[in-house]
Amino acid sequence: MNLRRQALKALLVQEPAAKLAAVRAIAHGLPVGADEHLEEPPGVPGRPEGLRFVSPQQVPKRSVRTIQGRAALLHSLAHIEFNAINLALDVLWRYPGLPDAFYAGWLQVAVEEALHFELLGNHLQTLGVRYGDLPVHDGLWEMAERTRFDLLARMALVPRTLEARGLDACPLVHKKLLDAGDEKAAAIIAIILRDEVGHVALGNYWYRKVCQEQGLPDFDTYGELAQRYRAPRLRGPFNREARLEAGFTVEEIDELERLDAAFKSGLPTS
Repeated sequence: MNLRRQALKALLVQEPAAKLAAVRAIAHGLPVGADEHLEEPPGVPGRPEGLRFVSPQQVPKRSVRTIQGRAALLHSLAHIEFNAINLALDVLWRYPGLPDAFYAGWLQVAVEEALHFELLGNHLQTLGVRYGDLPVHDGLWEMAERTRFDLLARMALVPRTLEARGLDACPLVHKKLLDAGDEKAAAIIAIILRDEVGHVALGNYWYRKVCQEQGLPDFDTYGELAQRYRAPRLRGPFNREARLEAGFTVEEIDELERLDAAFKSGLPTS
């Protein structure tokens, strides 16, 4: 058994507590198995039976000043974190031939995403809800499916696009929860934001590394990949401080803000 095989085994686990245990059982000292080409088995990704998928517009939204509203919000966040566990595990097994540092980095991401999910899940239970009780949408994993044969696109459009949205959203969510008097939930969001900066930074590093190896300009290539793989439009406000800390350039953030302003005003974005 090597690290990549263990990651695939953990990815296939459906039940949340068992998946957390499987992630934490992956030993950092295992041989990586970077040169082994693994075939994708049925059952990727492992998720709880009975999870109900709906469009993003159908996910319940209520005022966070009510218990039901906070539960709905935290359930959506728990689903994002459960997906994030699977995304890190998927990167570990799916892409061979990379340096050991690549696999060590994404294993650490998986461990931290598991902690986020556990914290949210435990707090959800104090509100009378368990993960899987409410419907969820599947945007994160849909992008993983689209980019499964393209490591460059995966790095561009999952960590540094979809997961980077969390850098922008976390401060707003943190304030809402504090205003609603849920200090415990707000503290969990602060932990998630702290760790997500590192996760997005890892995606930025490997995106630029692969661009360099392929002789591609990282700024222009990102736009091409976003269009090819139908990445969602990113909406402001953008958390400049966190994005800079996570490795985005001033030029990249300025471009996000330009596109957002142009869209809101009805001007051409090209």
